[in-house]
Amino acid sequence: MKKIALLLICYLFGVHAICQNTPTPISIIPEPVQMVQNAGVFVLPSTITIEAPIQPAVKTTLDILQLRLTAATGYKVLFGGQMPSATIKLVLNTTADAAIGNEGYRLNVKTANITIVANQPAGLFYGVQTLLQLLPVEIESKTVMAQVKWKAPCVTITDYPRFGWRGLMFDVSRHFFTKKEVKDFIDQMARYKYNLFHWHLTDDEGWRIEIKSYPNLTKKGAWSVAKVGYFGTFSQPLPDEPKTNGGFYTQEDIKEVVQYATDRFVNILPEVDVPGHSMAAIASYPDLSCTPGADKYDVIAGESFMDWSHGAPPIALKDNTLCPANEKVYVFLDKVMTEIAALFPFEYIHVGGDECPKNFWEKSDAIKALMQKEGLKTMEEVQSYFEKRLETIVESKGKKFMGWDEILEGGLAPNAAVMSWRGEKGGIEAAKLKHDVVMSPTTYAYLDYMQGDEIIEPHVYATLRLKKSYEFEPVPPGADAKYIIGGQANLWSEQLYNTRHMQYMLWPRGFAIAECVWSPKEKKNWNSFAAKVEQHFKRYDLEEVKYAPSMYDPIFTAINNNGQLQIELATEIERLDIHYSFDNSFPDQFYPKYTAALTPPKDAVMLKLITYRGNKPIGRMIAMPLDVLQKRAGVKK
Repeated sequence: MKKIALLLICYLFGVHAICQNTPTPISIIPEPVQMVQNAGVFVLPSTITIEAPIQPAVKTTLDILQLRLTAATGYKVLFGGQMPSATIKLVLNTTADAAIGNEGYRLNVKTANITIVANQPAGLFYGVQTLLQLLPVEIESKTVMAQVKWKAPCVTITDYPRFGWRGLMFDVSRHFFTKKEVKDFIDQMARYKYNLFHWHLTDDEGWRIEIKSYPNLTKKGAWSVAKVGYFGTFSQPLPDEPKTNGGFYTQEDIKEVVQYATDRFVNILPEVDVPGHSMAAIASYPDLSCTPGADKYDVIAGESFMDWSHGAPPIALKDNTLCPANEKVYVFLDKVMTEIAALFPFEYIHVGGDECPKNFWEKSDAIKALMQKEGLKTMEEVQSYFEKRLETIVESKGKKFMGWDEILEGGLAPNAAVMSWRGEKGGIEAAKLKHDVVMSPTTYAYLDYMQGDEIIEPHVYATLRLKKSYEFEPVPPGADAKYIIGGQANLWSEQLYNTRHMQYMLWPRGFAIAECVWSPKEKKNWNSFAAKVEQHFKRYDLEEVKYAPSMYDPIFTAINNNGQLQIELATEIERLDIHYSFDNSFPDQFYPKYTAALTPPKDAVMLKLITYRGNKPIGRMIAMPLDVLQKRAGVKK
């Protein structure tokens, strides 16, 4: 009866799983396909022996395991090809286990030893990531942790991914991130079983990859005037302001990062965003433009140069598009793609295609002549003409062609794969046309969006809370699942000025998307996931990785009740109390607790609140001006 009562408590309060012999929660992200808890615990000995296949593809996995085990425990680790009494055995099947595929594994933790079995080295790598999550959170420490009982619950796990494409996109064009920062990004994503790093390498604000055929792309195109503030609202750079902001990766850098990712079973998808988003290229080589005066253009530093008031595509105030009617453009793209294809072994090249303004094309005599020659009736067909020619170039390099869902407009190139970002519609349409699709809708997967209320988060134009990200379903209703090859989250960097804020935006929503693309749909559970996230916060604290605590912050709903402001509050996760004040003082657990909609006192100007769990503060102190809520509700003062 006690055991049943304990399990019932765990279920009601969102605790994922409790080992029979220990209160430590089992918190594996992403959730495994199948996990059976067995009696007992495994205790790490002070000398850890590891048996593993002696082959290059396993070396990095072993290096990571050794580093993580020794740094925190101080224990000794020994490797060998044949060690009958090994503490940990990594085994590659001689006959493939069809159930787990190329990336799956079977993990068995017994009281005496641990075994990880896989068909391929990637499966061993992912099995090791799961094993490390079974150990106490202190395993993340970079220094030896004393007084820790280094044990793991006895479990049997069978695990493999739902999708083969499990991606994270990182934009290094708007703000440049160093080679080391990119490697750190890859390390973190690989730990959560992501296997696709989408590297957004070119845009209006910077060209980040060395192209030997066109040296100005990095000599000029990689640099802009340094600005701080709200991107998109900066003042126009002055002619004499130094262009010190930026950077680029040499081809040797690229090769190094590609190998680093490969060692962690991560493919890299390079993106060269054309024909729009090309100001850095045009500033470097003005003759790629249709527009007179392009020779006066500079790399964008974050100033406004697009009019979005009429929706998408925007109206360009400066022409940031390559000219589809200019043969020099296709010579340029051919040489660029030749060098890109040689650097990146992954089968796809992403060519962008999104948000391409066409108002300058409409005024171009060269574009009009192209339309007449090719029988093109609309500007969308002009872009489609460009995309089809580019697909031919990409395929001539032995690569597959991929773009954002705008490439559907005007007619899809014959073999193009589509990355659906403007919701799910484009992906559904492309799948119906029998084209491969990666789902990446803003609705769930745009990690540059704010994570909580804009009163406390660094301001961006939209909000995406953790719970909404966790609702991501890569195969939406109406889509042909056969053509949905996976999903990914995107991290655009307009507002990312440093790596700490990059981490803040990425986690914990990156945990959510990881579970959405790896775990079986039926295994997902919000309350269980939220409890696991809290355990991984402890890991990140020890590892000194930043994350957003926004899931602890309240959700505000402002209501106009016959001209009177009413405020409803809610929490994203369970078992939190909200304490508040209207008297400008700082509330704690002795202040009123929110139980029903609030009506502010007549002359109050500020609502302050904080979330507690029991008698401990867990959320951030938030000061919400009441005039902000009045504006949201449409209440006149």
